[in-house]
Amino acid sequence: MSQRAKPDAATWSGRFAEPMSERMQRFNASIDVDRRLADADLDGSLAHARMLAAASIITAQDLADIERGLAAIRGEIARGEFAFTRDLEDVHFAIEKRLTALVGDAGKKLHTARSRNDQVATDTRLWLRGAVDGIAAELRALRRALADLALRHAAVIMPGFTHLQVAQPVTFGHHLLAYEAMFARDSARLADCRRRVNVSPLGSAALAGTSYPIDRRRVARDLGFDGIAGNSLDAVSDRDFAVEFVSLAALAMVHLSRLAEELVLWSSPRFGFVTIADRFCTGSSIMPQKKNPDVAELVRGKSARVAGHAMALLMLMKSQPLAYNKDNQEDKEPLFDTVDTLVDCLSIVTDLVATGLAPVPARMRAAAREGHATATDLADYLVRKGLPFRDAHEVVARAVRAAEGAGKDLADLPIDDLRAFADAIDDDVYAVLTLEGSVASRDHEGGTAPSRVRAAAEAALAALAAEASGATPRPAT
Repeated sequence: MSQRAKPDAATWSGRFAEPMSERMQRFNASIDVDRRLADADLDGSLAHARMLAAASIITAQDLADIERGLAAIRGEIARGEFAFTRDLEDVHFAIEKRLTALVGDAGKKLHTARSRNDQVATDTRLWLRGAVDGIAAELRALRRALADLALRHAAVIMPGFTHLQVAQPVTFGHHLLAYEAMFARDSARLADCRRRVNVSPLGSAALAGTSYPIDRRRVARDLGFDGIAGNSLDAVSDRDFAVEFVSLAALAMVHLSRLAEELVLWSSPRFGFVTIADRFCTGSSIMPQKKNPDVAELVRGKSARVAGHAMALLMLMKSQPLAYNKDNQEDKEPLFDTVDTLVDCLSIVTDLVATGLAPVPARMRAAAREGHATATDLADYLVRKGLPFRDAHEVVARAVRAAEGAGKDLADLPIDDLRAFADAIDDDVYAVLTLEGSVASRDHEGGTAPSRVRAAAEAALAALAAEASGATPRPAT
C-alpha cells in the first residue's frame, strides 16, 4: 500500500488497513446534525489561521489563500451550494476538505496546532453564545408583554388560589407579574450561563495542548470570548456549559408550562376568566362548538421534551473518563432541539400574551366572590379590634361555616348575624369584606394593591429597557 494518502481518504485513514464500512459510516457520521455549526466553524478557523500567521507558523500567502477559501465556502453555504455529505463525517472535515480543494496545500495547513476536539468544543460554544443572545431577547419580549398587560389590568380583581381553591382576592395584573418575575429569574440565569459559555477551548488541541508557539488569548479576543479555558484536558471534554444551558432552559419551559396550564384552565367555560384569540386555537373534527387552546397545550407538552434533554445530557456525561470521548458527539441533538423548542415557545407565547389574550372581568369578579375570599380580611379586622389572631381565626371559621349553611358569602351576612360571632364587629366591617377593600389593603411592596401593581409593572418595564441597552439583568427575586 502506498504511504501517500488517497485524496478522498479520511483524515486518519493512514492508520487503518481497510476502509470504514458503509454501515459504520452512517453510524459514525454527525454531519446531518452538526452542519448547523458551519458559520461558527468558519469563524473559528479564520481566527485560528490569523493567529498561525501572526506566530509565523504559516506564511502570509497561506493565510491569504485560507481567507479566500473560507470566504468562498461561506458564500457556498449561504447560497445552499455546499455539499454536506455523510462520507465527510462531520461539518469540520467537510469544510476542511472543501478548503483544500479550493486552495490546495494551504488548506491542509489550517489544522496545524488544532484538533477536532478543541475545534468542536469551540464551535459549539460560539454557536450557543449566539443562541443565548437570541433567547435573552425573546425572554425580554415576553416579560415586556406580561408587564404591559399587567399595567393595563392592574385593578381587575380575580381570585387568588392555593391548592386550586379560592384563597384571597388578587388582581389580574398582580398574577401576570408573578410570571414576569419567573422569567426575570430565567433571564438572570441565562446571563450568568453566558459567562461560562463564553470561554475559549481553542489551543488545547486533542487533550494536552500543542508544541507550537500559539497565542490562545489572541484567538479568544478575535472570537469575542471573555477568556480561555485553563486546563487543556477539561477544555476539550467539558460540556458543563451545555448541561447548564439545557437545565435552565428546562426551568424556563416549566415556567411557560405553568402559564400555559393556567391559560387552559382560564379559557375553559368552567372558568371563563380569559378569552384567547381564534388564531391561537383550533377546532374539533367532530364537535363544531369546540375551541381548543392548542398553543397552550403544545407549550405544556413541549416542556417535557426539554426536561428530557436536560436529563439526557447529564446521563451522557456521567461516566466519561478524561478527556474527549465520542459520546460527546451526542450532545448536539438535545442542545439544538432545546434551543429550537425554547425559542418557538417563547415567541408564540409572547405573541399570544401581547395580541391575543384578554381578561373577562365579570367572570373573574364572580369567582372571587366564591369561597369566602375575604375571610382573612375579617380575621385581620378583628385583630385590629383587639382580638388575638388565633381567636379571630376561630371566630371567622365559625362565621364561614354559618354562611355556607345559609348559602351566602360572608359579605352577604347581616350585621346582626356577624355580631353573633364577635361583639367587636361593627358596620365598618363591610368595607373590609369587599373585594376592592381587600386588594387595596395589600398596599406594600410586592402586594396586590392596584397602585403597587402599577408601580411594579412600570419598574419591570424600566428594568427591561435597561437590559435591552446592555445593562445587567435585574437581581432575581
